[in-house]
Amino acid sequence: MSRIDPQTVVLHNQRLSYVESGSGPVILFIHGILGSQRQWAHLVDNMDADHRVLVPDLFGHGESAKPVGDYSLSAHAATLRDLLDHLGIERVTLVGHSLGGGIAMQFYYLFPERVDRLVLVSSGGLGREVNLILRSATLPGARQVLSLVASEPVLSRVEALGQRAFRIGWRPTADIDAMWRGFSSLADRESRNAFLATARSVIDFGGQTVSANDHLAGVRPIPTLIVWGSKDRMIPAWHALNAQHAIPHCRVELFEGAGHFPHLDDPDRFATVLREFISETTGPETP
Repeated sequence: MSRIDPQTVVLHNQRLSYVESGSGPVILFIHGILGSQRQWAHLVDNMDADHRVLVPDLFGHGESAKPVGDYSLSAHAATLRDLLDHLGIERVTLVGHSLGGGIAMQFYYLFPERVDRLVLVSSGGLGREVNLILRSATLPGARQVLSLVASEPVLSRVEALGQRAFRIGWRPTADIDAMWRGFSSLADRESRNAFLATARSVIDFGGQTVSANDHLAGVRPIPTLIVWGSKDRMIPAWHALNAQHAIPHCRVELFEGAGHFPHLDDPDRFATVLREFISETTGPETP
C-alpha cells in the first residue's frame, strides 16, 4: 500500500493480511481474482480522512495464506465476517470488484444485517458471460499449462520485453498492468492452486456458474451502486443491466473508455462517485 503497512490476523489457523486506516463509518474493499489490497491503495488515501477503511487480501491472494481448502464465495464471505468480528465491526459498506463483487453479494445474502450499502465494480455473478482466459482455467491440464507459462524464466522474458517497449514509448493500460501483476503472482505452486480453486468455484468452460439472481430477490433491498467500464473485456458491461433487474432501484455509473478496472482507469472519478453515493444514502432512511 502507498503509506500504510499491512497487519495480519490468524483466522481458521491461517494468516490473513489486511490494511486498516481512519475512523468513522466502515468501508470494506474486496479485490477480484488474482488481485490484492494494493489495487485499492488510492481509495485508502482518499477515504480514510472520514471513514474507517478496511482492505484485506483474500485467502489465496497477495500476502495472505494460500491453504488447500474451500475458495467458494461463501467461504470468502465467512472469512470477511470473521475479520469484522475480530475487529469489533458491526456494519459496513461493501465495495467489491469482479470476484469481490460476487463475494460482496454473497456476504449480503448471508449476513444482511451487517451491510449498509453495496458497491459492485465490474462484478461477477450477474450473468453467464466471462472471458475465455478465465474459462480456460477450468479445462483439464490447466494446472500444467500454468506451471509452464507462469514459471520464472517465462515471466522474466515477458517482463524484459515490456521494459524495452516502455523505453520506446509504450504505456500499459490499467487493465494490462493489473492483469500482469496478477499473472506474475502465479509463479509459486500454492498461488496457482488457490487461483484454480477460486476460478473453478464460480466458473466452468461455459462461463459463470453462480448467479445473484438466484439469491438477491429474497432479501431486503439496500442502496446499491454499480460501476462498470464500457470497454470491459473480462465481463461485458451489459451485465449492469442484469443488476438493475436483480437489485431494485440500484444506481449505475458507466465509465466510458474504461476496462475491467474502472477504479484504476479513472481513480479520481471513482472516488468522487463513491463519496457521493455514500453521502446521498446516509441518513435516517438508510437501513
